[in-house]
Amino acid sequence: MLITSSYNYLLSLTLVISPPSPKPPILFSRLYSAAALAEQEVEYNPKNSNDVFKEWGCTDDDISQILRRRPSLRNADLTNLQSKLNLLSGLGLTSSDLVKIVNCRPRFLNCRINTCFDERLRFLHKLFGSRDMLIKAIVRNPSLLTYDFHRKIKPVIGLYEELGIHGNDLVSMLLTRPTLIPRTTLNEEKLNYIRRTGISKDSRMYKYVVTLFAISRLETIHEKMANLERFGLSDDQVFGLIGRSPLLLTLSIDKVQRNMTFVLGSLKLSADVILTHPFLLYSNLETLLRPRFALIGRMRVMGLVPQIKGTSMLTLLRMKEKRFLKAYVKCHDNDIANELMEFYTNAKGVKRLAEASKKSHCKGFPF
Repeated sequence: MLITSSYNYLLSLTLVISPPSPKPPILFSRLYSAAALAEQEVEYNPKNSNDVFKEWGCTDDDISQILRRRPSLRNADLTNLQSKLNLLSGLGLTSSDLVKIVNCRPRFLNCRINTCFDERLRFLHKLFGSRDMLIKAIVRNPSLLTYDFHRKIKPVIGLYEELGIHGNDLVSMLLTRPTLIPRTTLNEEKLNYIRRTGISKDSRMYKYVVTLFAISRLETIHEKMANLERFGLSDDQVFGLIGRSPLLLTLSIDKVQRNMTFVLGSLKLSADVILTHPFLLYSNLETLLRPRFALIGRMRVMGLVPQIKGTSMLTLLRMKEKRFLKAYVKCHDNDIANELMEFYTNAKGVKRLAEASKKSHCKGFPF
């Protein structure tokens, strides 16, 4: 009894006197050692996956959302599930982050996220530059933890760095286009297209040109280029336009056709006007271009000033809504302004045929 008391007393002195040992970085170490996990298992024995999620910090609402999105997690192996959640908590992910991840990637917790885990995290942390940015990227694209590290992630990142896209430019592309890694394919034909745009590596548009060509299928690129050439533009003009406005590759063929038909048929402008005013292809035809054009026609019928002609038409089409209304509607007397506003509102309410019958069934990431 005396020996035991003395031992406990000496142990307490040791704990008081000894300085606390520095903790290893959470990001690159297992949050729980084997001994700690074993002790935890003795103290806490969950009966089902609900208990595991609750112990991890999820609320009842969080658990409900997770299981509704991935019902099979009800029957998940509890030890395996705990192990994966411990890895995620070591990264700094919260229960709300987990809900977003499972909602967008339902099979995420069924994947093997512990493969090359430490090596993967070191690489990604160096790539994104900070832990906060890494967490943001993982929540935005959880597959960063499941992609084949040696066959997919490293080769694709290396490819972009060889092309001159690295640092913040590469990070911004990974965040804005989460499917960049699995969809990237670059061959000689695509590289030739990039060169033909005449874009310089110093241009702020360079990263967009390279990544959009890289993730697009050759068939899609050919179809979109042929669509513009159909309106009288040459190959060189189309490549030059893509170099200056690369997001053109994200527009559907149907949208470009309809906007170009409006430019040629209603505005009575030549096709090459889009070379200097590409916003005509990006703007919404039903809610911006047609209503404003119709309003100006109404003003002409009413004999109101200012009369809009030539380049002024392009200027007003590009204006922000608030500025446009102030310059062309609210500048008139109240009676006239109200009449014009009613006409403009009704013009914006005219929907494309069968537009209202469209249904969106998109779940997860809208990419």
